[in-house]
Amino acid sequence: MPIPDYQTVMLPLLKLTSDGKEHQIRDAVNALADQFQLTDAERKETLPSGGIVFANRVGWARTYLKKAGLINYSKETYFQITQLGKKVLGESPQKIDVKFLRQFAGFVEFQAPSKDEGSQGALDVDEAPSATPEELLASGYLKLRKELESDLLGRVKGSSPDFFERLVVKLLTAMGYGGSLADAGKAIGKSGDGGVDGVIKEDKLGLELLFIQAKKWDTNAVGRPEIQKFVGALHGQKAKKGIFLTTSTFTKEARDYAEGLDDRRVILIDGAQLAGLMFNHGIGVTTVNSYVVKRADSDFFDEDETTAGLGESAGK
Repeated sequence: MPIPDYQTVMLPLLKLTSDGKEHQIRDAVNALADQFQLTDAERKETLPSGGIVFANRVGWARTYLKKAGLINYSKETYFQITQLGKKVLGESPQKIDVKFLRQFAGFVEFQAPSKDEGSQGALDVDEAPSATPEELLASGYLKLRKELESDLLGRVKGSSPDFFERLVVKLLTAMGYGGSLADAGKAIGKSGDGGVDGVIKEDKLGLELLFIQAKKWDTNAVGRPEIQKFVGALHGQKAKKGIFLTTSTFTKEARDYAEGLDDRRVILIDGAQLAGLMFNHGIGVTTVNSYVVKRADSDFFDEDETTAGLGESAGK
């Protein structure tokens, strides 16, 4: 079954605490994963930030139940049901979701916009009831990134061969190849038929060399014959490794051929990957805004460790 959204998790999570005992979030995640019969792949599915999707949803379900006063946090990672939570379960609700929780003052206060100027308060999930606030943030980021990468690729395709040559040099040096920017520029050489060809250092010391070829094509896919010619050029240069970049795509036959090579290592980078690398390495893009997602530091709130640290500082 698909991974349940965080609102679907709320009622099962509250029922899990009905015994009145303290429950650890890690154990709750595992118990609910079993209850929803999630596969190993579903239990390990990650967010763009690296967090586990299902654990993130259970965590947000726990947060919302806590804000409504149905559970409380007995320790950093432990929680248990409250008297209000027991009362709610006693009424045998068919579902607990955001709409249900809005009957409780604590939850309404949690969702209310902050009084701080410029703050938007808690995220309104009505338009995307299956997404946690973290998932909404990640989704928005990926959408903006995809749109920007599409724009970058369009601009690269519309650029001159000389500009494309400089772009390839800057990208490869930003990725750690070629030594200095000046060295890389000299190594790449002259452009031809809308692309660049040359040899570049794999590492800053030049212990290994890479043969580079790039095709600034618009729509035509690079086929196997082009890759075979490239491999022949590698052999002529006595090189074992090469990178073939294109602003278009590669045919399946081209990719199969490159992957099947035994005595040469050839990396194929198509237009979509090229734009992604430009984004990752800051080529042709600039930062407009930056949002940092933070969490509570459990070590900071460990009173024994904090007291010990303060004592050491005071004794110096």
